[in-house]
Amino acid sequence: MKPPSQPASVPTESPPPPAPALGWSRYPRIYGAMWRNSLVREMGFKANFLLWILVELLWFALQLSFFSVLYSHTDRIGDWTRWEVVLLVGASHFIQQMFQAFFLVNCAEISDLIHTGKLDFMLLLPVNTRFVLSLRKVDLGAFVNAASAAGVMAFALRELGRTPSAAQVGGFATLAAVGILIHYSLMFLLATISFWTVKAQGIVYGYYNLFNIARYPDAAYQGGFRRFFTFVIPMLLVSNVPVKVLAQRLTEPLDALWLLIAGVACAVVSEIGWRVSVRRYTSASS
Repeated sequence: MKPPSQPASVPTESPPPPAPALGWSRYPRIYGAMWRNSLVREMGFKANFLLWILVELLWFALQLSFFSVLYSHTDRIGDWTRWEVVLLVGASHFIQQMFQAFFLVNCAEISDLIHTGKLDFMLLLPVNTRFVLSLRKVDLGAFVNAASAAGVMAFALRELGRTPSAAQVGGFATLAAVGILIHYSLMFLLATISFWTVKAQGIVYGYYNLFNIARYPDAAYQGGFRRFFTFVIPMLLVSNVPVKVLAQRLTEPLDALWLLIAGVACAVVSEIGWRVSVRRYTSASS
């Protein structure tokens, strides 16, 4: 007897390949959406938006007035003349406001995100978590204050009789960006302390108060204090070195090199601290 024929095997259909992962090309669109959200949020509270711009402008004017009074009693602070210090104060305020525009609020809110459990949802988003934590909000009013600082810098350069070349302006912009990177890296690193403690906002804002050191000439500091805020926390370099490039008075190129090295080192340490801390995180409900 002929054995019954076996039913023809139906070829199994292989599962579809996984969709290609969306790469970094989508991040500009995501960041654009964050900007739109920030604009809507700021315009929803116009009075508050304008009030904070006014407060920052008054604070900036107070700083300039302080140095005006100081220079009514002396001609120099170290080897810094009056208008060089005005240029320094303007540059320091510019760097501070640009940092505030992009990073300050975001770094300050990390502690609350951790302890309210909102970080859980951010970790589930199909984007880099640090990207979202660092850039989700933009302080648009800070750009107005940064523009006022740039105006003061231009006026100080005119009073000094100096017209920086394109290379010097580019050098200033590059070193100012490195200064902003240092501020961001250190403040983000301090914010990750929230993974280990109850609250870290006081530490974060305590670092923000150190910005006051950056607006003074490095020649005003001596001894261990100057070395600490140059080589340990490079606060004196953040504003002084870019201004020296712009004012054509950078006599120690090693200062610029050290600022670049410090920027890279702070970014690396901040990333290591973030990765170690987030591995320890077990959600707010655990």
